[in-house]
Amino acid sequence: MKEIKTGISAEMSVTAEEKYLASSMGSGSLDVFATPAMIALMENAAALCAEPYLEGDETTVGTELNVKHVSATPNGMKVSAEAVLTEVNGRELVFSVKAFDEAGLIGEGTHKRFVVYGKRFMEKTNAKK
Repeated sequence: MKEIKTGISAEMSVTAEEKYLASSMGSGSLDVFATPAMIALMENAAALCAEPYLEGDETTVGTELNVKHVSATPNGMKVSAEAVLTEVNGRELVFSVKAFDEAGLIGEGTHKRFVVYGKRFMEKTNAKK
């Protein structure tokens, strides 16, 4: 891994369309942006943030999430997630994550990712079969 410093950030956006709604994802019955979709967007932003610093077969995997979903987003509204690297503990990366819709903050928390070697990680994982 190349030298990585705190303060770097990345953002990703989607539109709250049918595939991202709680009613479609099985996380509720309402046509609102689903909590699992918000979490995935936050994780994607964090992974994107780390990506330029990875070398060779390195990738990151999510290891911990502590997130609050504080406001519902209606179908059709744009949702953005931002990840800011706040700590580097060897191969562990800690991010502050926030999600917003067009009206304001909808979620926030922390997310940890760990830098792993893809091939070795998958070999170890598949050995569980």
